[in-house]
Amino acid sequence: MKLTVSDLSFSYENTPILQSVSFQADPMVTAVIGPNAAGKSTLLKCIAGLLKHRGRVALDGREMDGDVARKVSYLPQEIGSPAALTVLEAVLLGRHSSLSWRVSEEDLGLAFGVLEDLGLEDLASRPINQLSGGQNQMVSIAQSLVKGPEVLLMDEPTSSLDLRRQLEIFDLVREVTVEREIITLVALHDLNLAARYADSVIVLNKGRVHIAGGPRETLNSEMISSVYGVRSEVYTDDEGLPVVVPKGSAKRRRHKR
Repeated sequence: MKLTVSDLSFSYENTPILQSVSFQADPMVTAVIGPNAAGKSTLLKCIAGLLKHRGRVALDGREMDGDVARKVSYLPQEIGSPAALTVLEAVLLGRHSSLSWRVSEEDLGLAFGVLEDLGLEDLASRPINQLSGGQNQMVSIAQSLVKGPEVLLMDEPTSSLDLRRQLEIFDLVREVTVEREIITLVALHDLNLAARYADSVIVLNKGRVHIAGGPRETLNSEMISSVYGVRSEVYTDDEGLPVVVPKGSAKRRRHKR
């Protein structure tokens, strides 16, 4: 299975956001990184079919529409959940393509299984409007996973979570990606999370692919200075993974005496 993005471009009115973006993604975790306004969120929306774009998005050579599009699960940055639903009901919405008036044992089993994986089983009967922002984020992630997608698109999935939850989520995402052999694209700001959990990294800058490759190839001081405008030190930890230590802005500031 392979996701192919070819010469993808998108503009808001007359403002170019993405320009001739091309890459391939295999069943693995691919991190999409880059500074603010680089086009990360827009790229995921285009792949999900939420924005009309130029260029081509295909899964195993088939255009990303109709039946193929149903194989994609997209988790946006901002999620609105129906307040009247319980956590279990909200997660079951992720099975909407197979959900009927009578919920099947399979649907319930899958929903409870994901809730248990995320440590949310005690919240199953809790109304959504009684959850914290972080808990709501976790429920939305559960809703994305329970669909059983072949392509999983996640836009800053851990932005509302504390450090422990961030690591738990990425442990689970990586485990699910490997076990189910799905293509996972995650838009991230945290370079160290990308280094630890991504098999491949796509660096966007000003709407274009600046560089793509493995974490060791892409996450270096030169790229961080050029793309982010930040001085940094990048070293390799005892697991052979790059670790990014920011040192300050690449632009020198003049200090008044």
